[in-house]
Amino acid sequence: MRKIIHIDMDAFYASVEQRDDPSLRGKPVVVAWRGARSVVCAASYEARTFGVRSAMPAVRAERLCPQAIFVPPDFARYKAVSRQVRDIFARQTDMIEPLSLDEAYLDVTGPKVLLDNGDPPSATAIAETIRAQIREETRLTASAGIAPNKFLAKIASDWRKPDGQFVIRPHQVHDFLTPLPVGCIPGVGKVALQKLEALGVVTVGDLRAIDIGRLQHAFGSFGLRLHERAQGIDERPVESDQPVQSISSEDTFERDLLIDELEPAIRRLAERTWEASRKVERVGRTVVLKLKTAQFRILTRSHTPDAPPASLEQFVEIALMLRERVELPAHTRYRLVGVGIGGFRDREELPPQPELFSR
Repeated sequence: MRKIIHIDMDAFYASVEQRDDPSLRGKPVVVAWRGARSVVCAASYEARTFGVRSAMPAVRAERLCPQAIFVPPDFARYKAVSRQVRDIFARQTDMIEPLSLDEAYLDVTGPKVLLDNGDPPSATAIAETIRAQIREETRLTASAGIAPNKFLAKIASDWRKPDGQFVIRPHQVHDFLTPLPVGCIPGVGKVALQKLEALGVVTVGDLRAIDIGRLQHAFGSFGLRLHERAQGIDERPVESDQPVQSISSEDTFERDLLIDELEPAIRRLAERTWEASRKVERVGRTVVLKLKTAQFRILTRSHTPDAPPASLEQFVEIALMLRERVELPAHTRYRLVGVGIGGFRDREELPPQPELFSR
């Protein structure tokens, strides 16, 4: 039985800004560039009370919270703090799987530090130690989820945010999951929710009661994963030191669209992908457009510019340009579109890009 901890820094970028600038403390802070195409990188808890959330268009955030203080992101500073936090993790285990600058999975089944009697500390105690050291050494707070696997640990870390932790023990898994909305399962988006509702599935408990054959008929291979997650099963190991290779976002439409109708979706997905790519330490160079026709034919088109995209606008422009390289007839309809960025390299491997994060 694994012991997995998911650590999630609380409103990380905004909290760093409030820590470093006392005048921002207690105020609604939005980390984002201003502009019609900018998206929110992070929002303080004061801003979240107005409905402001990460990945939201900045103009919408400003409408929801007119008194918000917009702060342009400083990724070099966030990366430095992330390294501090990573060093704290490494005192307890070498099995660390970073998901972004502000969250990571830790496998503490075999921790580095033992108690005085030679026994390993509990995963709960390790999480408490990590959170206390983060608070003392960075003056920031983190939340933690402790569970037998990654799926459950990630859900648990949200349970007592901010600055809290929650444990799901093996014998509690079914009772904990049963009343949760089925949308808590990764991969269950708007289209999957509609399909599940048509099957009478609203909660994880409802999903558990559905025959696996029906799920596979409705969702293909994803049906097996749905069945496993409903049982609380997730066999994925914590994979340490796995550098990011690609990041993507995709969406399946309620009705099939012509290629000329895809621009709004491409822009929306590009913003989501760009925001996610800003949270990792490596830099992506290759822009990828993925399309699936109404007949389920999958096409991908990609472009690698001489230098990595330096702004969201450049990233969106390249993604939209890639439509021109789709040679199917104009009347072809598409049921899915995705936008990704790949070809990630360590920043040190790239030539200097002083305006990498400018807008």
